[in-house]
Amino acid sequence: MPDIALYQPDIPQNTGTILRLAACMGVTVHLIEPAGFPISDSALKRAGMDYLERAAMVRHISFAAFDDWRRSNKRRLILLTTKSEVPYVDFAFQPDDILMMGRESSGVPEDVHTLADARLTIPMADGMRSLNVAVSTGMVLGEALRQSGTFPKSPGYTQR
Repeated sequence: MPDIALYQPDIPQNTGTILRLAACMGVTVHLIEPAGFPISDSALKRAGMDYLERAAMVRHISFAAFDDWRRSNKRRLILLTTKSEVPYVDFAFQPDDILMMGRESSGVPEDVHTLADARLTIPMADGMRSLNVAVSTGMVLGEALRQSGTFPKSPGYTQR
């Protein structure tokens, strides 16, 4: 299954929402520190609600530590960014991709941008700058799960 990576997130409510999404979809979230808030912040719990206990989260003390782990596991890094011309809907996702979201305030630094195996964007109406990071994560994760056939199977689910 694809994983989600959050690069030094700023807003605990977004991180909590993404952890809830990950719990519901059965994917892992890699939190790359430092975060802009204490990881135990009550706002994180408020957004994630009781789903946080079911969310798989791996903390990495730095991007270098995360990148070492990712490379040793031969995982592609797919960066979601406004600095791309490639729409996510035109990309061929693989089951072991890691979908990286940048900081809400500043994205990712250029060296991280350069290291990504692919850089994708979400097409938007003219004049619009960006979507909320949790909304973006949900959109792209849904497409990656659909393409890779790795959506969780609910009881009584039949594929069409």
